[in-house]
Amino acid sequence: MIKDKILDLIHKRTISVAVIGLGYVGLPLAVEKARAGFKTTGFDVQQKKVDMVNQGINYIGDVVQEDLASLVKNGMLRATSDFSFVKDCDFIAICVPTPLDEHQQPDITYVRDSVMEIAKYLKKDSIVVLESTTYPGTTEELVKPLLEEGSGLVCGEEFYLGFSPERVDPGNLLYKTKNTPKVVGGIGKDATEVIAAMYRAVLSSDVTEVSSPAVAEMEKILENTYRNVNIGLVNELAQLCHEMGISIWEVIDAAKTKPYGFQAFYPGPGLGGHCIPLDPYYLSWKAREYGFHTSMIESSMMINDRMPEYTVERASKILNRFRKALNGSKVLVLGVAYKQDIDDYRESPALKVIEILERQGAEVTYYDPWVAEYRYKGRAVQGLKELTKETLQESDLVMVTAAHSNVDYGFVQQHAKAIFDTKNVMKAIKNRDNIEVL
Repeated sequence: MIKDKILDLIHKRTISVAVIGLGYVGLPLAVEKARAGFKTTGFDVQQKKVDMVNQGINYIGDVVQEDLASLVKNGMLRATSDFSFVKDCDFIAICVPTPLDEHQQPDITYVRDSVMEIAKYLKKDSIVVLESTTYPGTTEELVKPLLEEGSGLVCGEEFYLGFSPERVDPGNLLYKTKNTPKVVGGIGKDATEVIAAMYRAVLSSDVTEVSSPAVAEMEKILENTYRNVNIGLVNELAQLCHEMGISIWEVIDAAKTKPYGFQAFYPGPGLGGHCIPLDPYYLSWKAREYGFHTSMIESSMMINDRMPEYTVERASKILNRFRKALNGSKVLVLGVAYKQDIDDYRESPALKVIEILERQGAEVTYYDPWVAEYRYKGRAVQGLKELTKETLQESDLVMVTAAHSNVDYGFVQQHAKAIFDTKNVMKAIKNRDNIEVL
């Protein structure tokens, strides 16, 4: 049986592994599979990433440089930009981006193109697992037909297929790929069992088996929609609390003293990252196919999407108190990463804030100790190399949009004319005459 054959390969550590996409999800996964004793080949369309991996050079924060270099040197990990290597692989994990298009609808081009290439080389008795976050039904409605048509093989009889959502939290010091629990849903019980066995051989965490890929796909959407909705709630309450003269931050600190029934979420200038701002759009798009309107989810999306604009409105009002118009003012933005202490700026709300500020005539510069340069809508923007007293004094307004821990906020408070702290990162500073908090 195909199941028994693959389980034996997993047990003997002789199964050949492919990881398609060597980004924030794919490279850590490839490293862990190689560390577990499986010969692993990573694929990426960006030749620069391929070359760096083959030279043992790391470019992802959650990967240990020494681990990568050692695995490459020992022949356990390599990278390529030639899809034909799939013909020799038994286990293929797809970890490609699933962004939104210009109309805020799911763009599954990377998934579709990758699957079509895999199908050309897919061999019998192999396993394909989609890890990219997507709408429920993608694995069975899109991936399965493409693989069967392109390979001539029958799913469930000649190859296995399933979905196992990525769970990556860049910068998390406790949970990494190795120890984060996994969810697996295959097409058929045998596929689920085999895929789960593979992940159990690699990870130190629990692996939960569900009844279908659609359940696993929806589970992932639920994880991030849950956060989106709750962040939308506190963002809306932050606006109300400001009008009422109440600190939303103090309210949340008080509420989280309750030991049950409450989880703290915090406001900010918007949502960022590779999942939370995008996943609810995937769900609402798919829901329309069933004539269903996700009203609560879409309301939270509207609130969160508008936060960069609201942040700029608040900044303008701060400048007004100094008899300054936003047009022509010098604004220094502190932090363009989407969360603290990482170099990842995907979907960062700070970039949208900067865009709106510039559209309204502000002269914007930024400083981020983690991000020296960012690319946004076709242009590259360089950050300040250091945060100086002169830069702070010359700025009409300093906006804190990322709560990096390696910024001297006491120094900022001492020399800035006015500060708009959207992350409450300066809460410990006693002299607050020039600080306003979101």
